[in-house]
Amino acid sequence: MARPVMELGTSGNFYFSRIASGYRARCRYRDHDGVLREVERAGRSKTAATHALRKALRDRNRSAVGDGELTGESTVSELGKAYFEALGQRDLSPNTLAAYEIALKKHIVPALGEIRLRQLTVSLVDRFLATLAKRSGYGSAKTARSVLSGMCAHAARLDAMDRNVVRDTGQIARTSGRDTVRAMTVAQLRQLRALLTYDAKACRRDIPDLVDMVIATGARLGEVCAIVWDAVDLQAGTVEIRATVVRVTGKGIYIKPRPKSKAGHRRIALPPWAVKMLRARYHGQKPDDVVFLAPAGGLRDPRNTNADIRDALDAAGFPGWTSHLFGRKSVATILDDQGHSPRQIADVLGHANPSMTLSTYIGRKVSNPGAAETLSILDFD
Repeated sequence: MARPVMELGTSGNFYFSRIASGYRARCRYRDHDGVLREVERAGRSKTAATHALRKALRDRNRSAVGDGELTGESTVSELGKAYFEALGQRDLSPNTLAAYEIALKKHIVPALGEIRLRQLTVSLVDRFLATLAKRSGYGSAKTARSVLSGMCAHAARLDAMDRNVVRDTGQIARTSGRDTVRAMTVAQLRQLRALLTYDAKACRRDIPDLVDMVIATGARLGEVCAIVWDAVDLQAGTVEIRATVVRVTGKGIYIKPRPKSKAGHRRIALPPWAVKMLRARYHGQKPDDVVFLAPAGGLRDPRNTNADIRDALDAAGFPGWTSHLFGRKSVATILDDQGHSPRQIADVLGHANPSMTLSTYIGRKVSNPGAAETLSILDFD
């Protein structure tokens, strides 16, 4: 009867021999390429030699696997490079890629870059994330966790790691009080809209109309900056959110022909005061002309525009507020207060509901027409 073939990554019996410094332990090991090889290690005693050989086999088992480029002996820095090359093949938002790259270069590589993948443990990652949360905040730690989890999952798929250790780490501690959602009241939004019309500097920068559109749609600032006249239906009183403005290093500012997600492609019914504002802005522009140009012409950079908005809000007596807070979060709060369902609010904001399929969000029907009627209460005319 033929001797059973050794499985990949297994070894045979250990054999010992005396040497000048102590003992040598050796065995036959079936590598992951199927070849039987002899592995040996030495020690002052049989026990020491045995421990050394077992450690060598353990490390060999981890480093022998992989795709030829990533193995258990690869570093976290090397994994990061390979992971980002793989991400480049996916249809991710340029802003998301930029945020991930910052997390990798600024946080992950300095702290873990020279760690071997076989040395990456749950406790090591857990301590890293906890320290990062204390030093740089919850947001930085959350992003770093997402990136590191993606990296480890990529390594596990290539057999360079036996599992994704990030999945077993604990929850990231959040600073006390940060869970409370900040939102403006109806009275505050009315006051803000009115005050901005008296701010000469804000008017020169075209901030009042832009803020009105952010509030009327609950859209992200980049999505509002990407609205073209072809997406506006003044007769129906709707606007289609179908793109976003992004800035990418090396490419500059451009319109990405898709929102942040599939659910983000939506048509929104506008309150009457927003339709009135758009009618006043329309002077026969071309269908592909953007509605809200930069003060000097061309596309608005969302980052620069956010800075202009902060200046205007500071002058109006609302320091610290952002377009995300007075726009999306405040709109969601008002709609919720007025009895709109979570599903209806999600349709307006372009959020995907986990309990429903993505196909629900791709339709071209007007999402939650009642939102326009509710938001009409913000009119101050």
